[in-house]
Amino acid sequence: MNRIQPYQVKQLIFGGESVIVDFKKTITSCEKIAKTMVSFANNKGGRLLIGVADDGFIKGVKNEDEEKYMIERAASLFAKPMLEPIFEEIYIDDKIVLVVNIAESDTKPHYALGEDKKWWVYVRVKDKSMLASKLVVDVLHQTHKNKGVLITYTDREKSLFEYLEKYQKITLKEFAILLKISRRNAAKILVPLILSGVLKVNTQANEEYYLAV
Repeated sequence: MNRIQPYQVKQLIFGGESVIVDFKKTITSCEKIAKTMVSFANNKGGRLLIGVADDGFIKGVKNEDEEKYMIERAASLFAKPMLEPIFEEIYIDDKIVLVVNIAESDTKPHYALGEDKKWWVYVRVKDKSMLASKLVVDVLHQTHKNKGVLITYTDREKSLFEYLEKYQKITLKEFAILLKISRRNAAKILVPLILSGVLKVNTQANEEYYLAV
């Protein structure tokens, strides 16, 4: 990411939190901030704006060294593989906004250590860091391993696209029922289609479904 300018930070704040932007007044938990950073790394990257409230009000950071320490601790001890945040201190209206840049990773998936002491994969969905489904984790695992994906087109794929042409979207459960196979085997058919860009995943709070591109 190129070095960000103060006017660009103001633009990001005006635009609100999104897939690539998250506001934090201050860092209070390594677990919580690791979750956000991991979700950025597993997607297209993103920026944390420290010293900015959820409503966009610029409070500024009181102790940037302390904030950096928490971020670096979360990135090294609460994320695996570890992350490498890049910091920028931006002065806006005599206040410091600490910008934390998280690049898209080429070693996906990254896991965040939760308060339950278990490691979980998160992805960024709109302005939230969401727990990734097993199928999405499988896709992330294979993203950097496959230079090219071999797509087969059997009666199963044909049934899928005929269904999508009629109903526009399908869930893993619906696909398994359609083909009368297990969800595990249905997922094995969907993963290469997603990797090849033929299908895309749409994750929401209460469901995950697949669309033709």
